[in-house]
Amino acid sequence: MKIVLFTHPAFVGSQSMPRYAKMLADGMQQKGYEVLTWKPEPFFYKLPFSPIKKWLGYIDQYLVFPLKVKSRLKKCSKDTIFVFADQALGPWVPLVKTKPHIIHCHDFLALNSALGNVPENPTSGTGKIYQDFIRKGFSKGKHFISISKKTQEDLHELHEGNITSSVVCYNGLNREFKVLNAHSSRNSLDNFLNIDLSAGYVLHVGGNQFYKNRIGVIEIYDAWRATTDVVLPLLLVGAKPVDKLKVAYEKSLYKKDIHFVTGLEDQYINAAYSGATCLLFPSLDEGFGWPIAEAMACGCPVITTNRAPMTEILGFADFFLVERRPFEWVLAEEWSAKASSQITRIVNLSDAERQECIATGLESIKKFDTDLFLNELEKQYQNILK
Repeated sequence: MKIVLFTHPAFVGSQSMPRYAKMLADGMQQKGYEVLTWKPEPFFYKLPFSPIKKWLGYIDQYLVFPLKVKSRLKKCSKDTIFVFADQALGPWVPLVKTKPHIIHCHDFLALNSALGNVPENPTSGTGKIYQDFIRKGFSKGKHFISISKKTQEDLHELHEGNITSSVVCYNGLNREFKVLNAHSSRNSLDNFLNIDLSAGYVLHVGGNQFYKNRIGVIEIYDAWRATTDVVLPLLLVGAKPVDKLKVAYEKSLYKKDIHFVTGLEDQYINAAYSGATCLLFPSLDEGFGWPIAEAMACGCPVITTNRAPMTEILGFADFFLVERRPFEWVLAEEWSAKASSQITRIVNLSDAERQECIATGLESIKKFDTDLFLNELEKQYQNILK
């Protein structure tokens, strides 16, 4: 079996997708398969026309690259399977629709937004056209792998053709996470960040995508602080705050205890989870929800939204769930107050109760094993070739 892996071009600036594609390529190569990575290279994108750079990138992706693919296809042997690392690469699927192929699906948030199903994320007219272009493309595909049951359900609802095969393969954690001593972890992070974390802290890990609900994180933290004498800092680890998040921060009565941590190196990520009192992850939606699995692998209790796929990732470790933040801002205060009670519950856990919570989380994450993931991919790829 030979594998041609379609991936996003480097110039689109994605971080998670290149890591995922590399995991696929490295894993299949280690199993002894030949893997070729096909992706658009910048040509028009390199031209010095900044205002229309995105559109020049589209020329490279959807006009130039397909011509190169058609030429390369003539040299491919019959034992080749064409693998798309992301359903957003749908416009290229028709190029190989009559050949063995499979499409990895992560989330359909952008498409659902374009269809008007996500009021928190309105889509422009051109954005709607682009998402329809992607949808029509992946709807030509016949074989799919989804990273969660929720993603699979969305696929079946949004696919406009006939699906021949559709399976769920849970991601494996893409780097090692383990339970570290909480006291040592706090000391390590304390020294690195110059923040007093000795008593613990509330942790959030995520970017500025609308569905990460970072403003909601601050709302919950503020509501909790208003009802307790316990003082724990809030660490928001991830991207630099956008303007809307800065406004929420400035309005907080507890902003001196709210810290944005950007560019945290991998060696400190494990410590950040292990030293945290809890992970506060009230996402509006996810494709998978990496921080949930990572936190459980580090012995950190998780507060998250009571919807799939967050509950799916938690498995039976669903001790601390909150409602999805309402879109109507007038209801947000009631929501945050109710959600904040989960922080209080975790703070008040006895040592035995916390150890039980940690043990349950460690049991839940056993399904997110990289070897299991790659073995299942190998099986699916081979079945499609047969």
